[in-house]
Amino acid sequence: MKIVRVEAIPFAIPYAKPLRFASGEVHTADHVLVRVYTDEGLVGTAEAPPRPYTYGETQESIVAVIDKILAPQILGLTALEREAVHARLDRTVGNPTAKAAIDMALWDILGQAAGMPVSGLLGGYTDRMRVSHMVGFAPADEMVTEAERIRDTYGITTFKVKVGRRPYTEDVAACRALREALGDDIELYIDGNRGWSAAESARALREMADLGLLFAEELCPADDVLGRRWLVAQSPVPFIADESATRTGEVTRELLGGSATAISIKTARTGFTASQRVLHECEGLGVEVVMGNQIDGQIGTLCSVAFGAAHRWSTRHAGELSNFLDMTDDLLTEPLRIKDGTLRVREGAGLGIAIDPEKLDRYRKDR
Repeated sequence: MKIVRVEAIPFAIPYAKPLRFASGEVHTADHVLVRVYTDEGLVGTAEAPPRPYTYGETQESIVAVIDKILAPQILGLTALEREAVHARLDRTVGNPTAKAAIDMALWDILGQAAGMPVSGLLGGYTDRMRVSHMVGFAPADEMVTEAERIRDTYGITTFKVKVGRRPYTEDVAACRALREALGDDIELYIDGNRGWSAAESARALREMADLGLLFAEELCPADDVLGRRWLVAQSPVPFIADESATRTGEVTRELLGGSATAISIKTARTGFTASQRVLHECEGLGVEVVMGNQIDGQIGTLCSVAFGAAHRWSTRHAGELSNFLDMTDDLLTEPLRIKDGTLRVREGAGLGIAIDPEKLDRYRKDR
């Protein structure tokens, strides 16, 4: 199963409505389809979603780094030599989603070769995950309407609320409106995308103390080292590190430094190999994890649920697996279906990713 070619195809699919949050907003899924080809005819597939305001990657930079730097370094290696692949990829700093997509495509190849689902190779704990839905910036009544629609249509009862605007007016009011409208049977947690200061975060958490929040995520920047430690020490709920914990070393730094008490795992930035390392570190320390969302399309969501469902520790909480619902289309021949608040792992060998060639031709940007 020697690697003979790596393909990076840029494509763009509009969102039905933009997703807005403190560090930016997304109107179009400008993603990259990554395929790894082997000499035995097996092809692994994954998706790289650029987030320039978080990691500095763009669609163009992902295509360029794969074509010009990453792919040439791994040609001739086999899909089994993942450690050797990563040793070569890590010679180039940054570019997390480009590297993650290559890693997941290699796991897809291994699953196909073994005739097993990747989720089974990773651990095989269960075949589905509960789903959490992200609610983006909007007036409070619109956020409530969206959450009610998602609950009633898909059975989802966990909501991640984007905050980071005006903490004492818009954000707190929106969270309170959601709790009052949806009742005590749903789970709420907040994500600030580094939009508040530590002092603003502390006050906002006090004002929301009666809302029963499940988590608070990245309310203030990780670079505010002392302020964030001060905030986390008094936080009434587990504090999730997300953008600040993109590698295993950063996870260690945030947890042992007192800057976080929980971790968001995103396969879009750490693939399966590094995500397992992060998960096992967190499990060993007794730290909660949440399967996060890189505003993934359906391909990326398939990868997230395959990993999350494979491990007992990552199924303790609902995974952020629903943001593809806001896209107007996708590349899969068989769309994902959320039913009764859960998403199932695809059956069959590998990741179960089958690309519709007509849709790929319609949305790709390199022709």
